[in-house]
Amino acid sequence: MQSISNEEITFGNLLKYWRKQRNFSQLDLALASDVSQRHISFLESGRANPSQDMILQLATVLDIPLREQNIMLTTAGFAPIYSENDLSSPEFEPIRKALDFIMLSQTHSPVLIMDRYWNLIQSNPASQRLINWLINSEDLQNFFYDGKINLMRLMLHPQGLKPFVVNWKEIASHLIKRIYREAIANGNNEQTMQFYQEFLTYPDVPQLWKLSHSHTWQLPLLTVNFLKDGINLNFFSAIATLGTPHDIMLQELRIETLFPADEVTQQNLANLN
Repeated sequence: MQSISNEEITFGNLLKYWRKQRNFSQLDLALASDVSQRHISFLESGRANPSQDMILQLATVLDIPLREQNIMLTTAGFAPIYSENDLSSPEFEPIRKALDFIMLSQTHSPVLIMDRYWNLIQSNPASQRLINWLINSEDLQNFFYDGKINLMRLMLHPQGLKPFVVNWKEIASHLIKRIYREAIANGNNEQTMQFYQEFLTYPDVPQLWKLSHSHTWQLPLLTVNFLKDGINLNFFSAIATLGTPHDIMLQELRIETLFPADEVTQQNLANLN
C-alpha cells in the first residue's frame, strides 16, 4: 500500500489508510467500534467530523501507533495528547532501572536498545565487547545517524559488519524486507522510507528481494553467524517492546537480545577482550 502524501493528509484519508492497513472493511470497523457503517463512511469522506473520543476509539480498534494517533487528532482539529519525552526524563527513572536490569542481567548475551530508526540508545557490556571486536571504534562514526550508531547501516553497509557475517545474504535479505514492511506500515514515516532507499544503493542489497529461504536450518530461527580471526559466534535474536506505553518514545523502543545459539559461542563471547 502506498503512503499518503502531505497534500492528502486529512482525517478521513488517514482513517481509510489505517483501516486498509489492518485489513478491515468499513463494516468490520463499524462492528468492532460499535458505530454505524454509515458513520464510518461519512468520516472517511469528510461528510462528518469526528469527536476526540471517536478518534481514540477507532484508533484503539485499529491498533494505531501513538505517534500516528497524534497526527489523526491534529488533522481533525484537536491537540495531540501523547507526549514524546527523552529517556533521560526524570519521570522515566523506574523505566531506566528496568532497562538497566534487563541489560545487566544478561551477562552472556548482547542486549541492544534502539529507537524506531534502529539507532543504538543503550547497550550492555556483552554487546559493547562484540561490536568493538568486530569493528574499530574510530570507524563506527561512518554509521551514525542523529549522533547514534545506526545498527541497520552497520549491518548492511559493505564497510560495516558485512565482511564478518558468514550468512550475510540471508540476514540482509530478512532485514531489507523488514525495513520495507515497516516503511509502508506507517504512511507518514518518511525517514524510514529514506533509509530503505539508502540501503537499496548498497552493493548486493537490491538483489536480496528475490532470495528465498529454502535451506534446512538446524534451529527453527534465522541465526546470524559472525566469523573473525578464526573465532565463530552464532546468535539468534529476540526483540521486545514495553507494554501499554502512553509515551511515543517508549512505545517505539526496541530491546533486542542476541542469545548464543551454542556453547562454543557462549565461551568465545566470554573470552572477547
